[in-house]
Amino acid sequence: MRLHVVDAFTDKAFAGNPAGVVLLDGPADPAWMQSVAAELKHAETAFVEVGGEGPKSLRWFTPTVEVDLCGHATLATGHVLGGEQVFSTRSGELRTRADGGWISMDFPADPPVASADEVVPAFPGVTVKEVLRGKWDILVLAADAAEVRAVEPDLDLIAGWQARCVVVTAPGDRPGIDFVSRVFGPAVGVPEDPVTGSAHCTLAPFWAARLGRAELVGEQASERGGIVRARSGTERVTLAGQAVTVLSGELLV
Repeated sequence: MRLHVVDAFTDKAFAGNPAGVVLLDGPADPAWMQSVAAELKHAETAFVEVGGEGPKSLRWFTPTVEVDLCGHATLATGHVLGGEQVFSTRSGELRTRADGGWISMDFPADPPVASADEVVPAFPGVTVKEVLRGKWDILVLAADAAEVRAVEPDLDLIAGWQARCVVVTAPGDRPGIDFVSRVFGPAVGVPEDPVTGSAHCTLAPFWAARLGRAELVGEQASERGGIVRARSGTERVTLAGQAVTVLSGELLV
């Protein structure tokens, strides 16, 4: 079967967030998919069934667990397949559209609500302004982008929290960037995710409410870095990014 490695949310190789994309003719054993994801060691690997009619089954695995939603691996899959695609997933029906070098994705919105989680000990040097929770992630609002860029969190402490990831965010600090973020997910085997599309299901409505507009541009300020365009709606968000295929080959086992 065909295997691709795609750098997502970037227009150049070896930046953004790498994802594996495995093209399946039919259903596959989940234990085998988990083994492939562990072998590839990317934050997520997508497995998509390309045979048959109707929506294509799409699943995502980190090196250690299956997850309910993944943005960058969905973008990578849309990039590999091209055109307009409809996927059946654990988070419902998702759509991608490739157009002019950008891949847009229709995802569920996950607006966060205020939380009483005590997060300050895990983020030395961060002035925590607010703590909120979405369906999957904890959202931490820092005082400014410099704190987000410099933070070195206590990953052992974060790993014990009941959350997929912790998203640290602040207003943007350069023209054309509305907000910056970094995402830490040691509980799911991803110490820091380079660019996290699904986190923007929460970031987009959070910042849209504060900035008073639906169209936003986010920068995920990891070492590899990436740009996410977002449009926030009432129940859905549209996320868009670019992608580059860096490897295509045949999976032999």
